[in-house]
Amino acid sequence: MIHIALYQPIIPQNVGNIARTCVGMNAHLHIIGPTIVDLSDKAVKRAGLDYWEDLTLTEHESPEAFFAWADASGGKLYAVTKFATTRFDKPAYSDNDILLFGGEREGLPPEVHARFTEAQKIAIPIPGAVRSYNLANTVAITLATALSRAELWPSDWAPKDGYIAENTF
Repeated sequence: MIHIALYQPIIPQNVGNIARTCVGMNAHLHIIGPTIVDLSDKAVKRAGLDYWEDLTLTEHESPEAFFAWADASGGKLYAVTKFATTRFDKPAYSDNDILLFGGEREGLPPEVHARFTEAQKIAIPIPGAVRSYNLANTVAITLATALSRAELWPSDWAPKDGYIAENTF
C-alpha cells in the first residue's frame, strides 16, 4: 500500500477528492496537522462523502508526529514539490512508500524541504503556462504512477459492473 500524506491541508474539497482517490486506488491517507479542515463524522456526512468509511486514514497532530511515524514505517519518503529536480516517474517505488504533499497555498515549508535529499524530492513537469497543478490532480497523477512502478495494481482487475470507459465517449 502506498501512503499519501497531506501537510496541513486547508481546502476541504481537495481533501475529499484525495480521499476518494485513496479509496479507489487502495492507498492510506495521512493528514498532518494542525489543519483547519473539519474531518468530524458530522462534517463528512454533511459533505456526502459516502466512501469515507472505506478510507484508511491516519491523522497526525503535528509534523513531528508524522515524521516520527514515517521514520519508523520502513517506507521510503518522497516530498512532491515543483522545486524538485527528479521527475516523479523516475523513482523505483515500493510497497509502503510515502508521498508527502505540501499545503495548497504554502507548499512545504523550508524546514521540511531540508529533511529531504534531492533524490527524495520529486516533481511533475509543468511544460504549459500554469504555475502549479491542483493538489488533488497532483496526488492522483503521482499515486497512479507509484502504484504502476511498484507493481501494486491488482493483477485480477476487471471493469466494475461491465463499465468500460472507452464506451463513454
